[in-house]
Amino acid sequence: MAGLLVLGANQVALGDMLFVLVSFIILALAVKHFAWGPITKMMDARSEKITGDLDYADQERARAKKLAQEREDALKNSRAEAVGIVNKAKESGETQKKSILTEAHGEAEEVRQRAKSDADKAKQDAMAGAQKDIANLSLEIASKVISKELNADDQKSLIDSYIKELTVNETK
Repeated sequence: MAGLLVLGANQVALGDMLFVLVSFIILALAVKHFAWGPITKMMDARSEKITGDLDYADQERARAKKLAQEREDALKNSRAEAVGIVNKAKESGETQKKSILTEAHGEAEEVRQRAKSDADKAKQDAMAGAQKDIANLSLEIASKVISKELNADDQKSLIDSYIKELTVNETK
């Protein structure tokens, strides 16, 4: 009986196999006709989208790199400008410092000259006052010593000669 079952299984298997083969071919043709085209189109569209996204990413990366380089260049220019501004400010400060010092020295020299001329004038005024005082004192002494009064012109010439002698003796 086992022999009949095996033999029967071969016949059933051949028929079933033919049915499955025909069904598979029909199913493959139906899948090819109805599903393969849309699936292929969908895969192609997805492939194009991925390719487009990659291209866009490359473009954006290049753009970002370009912007980064521009920012770096702008930063370098800004640093150079800042250094230039600082140097210009230093030069301006030095120029102002020299100008102020020059002006201060000029004013100090002017004050010194004014003080010197004031001192010279005060000295001359003091000398003139001293001459008058000495003249009056000399006149009083002389009139007491001589017991007579000299006229004004004689007194003046006598005093002037005396003062000239004193001035010449003082400068030596």
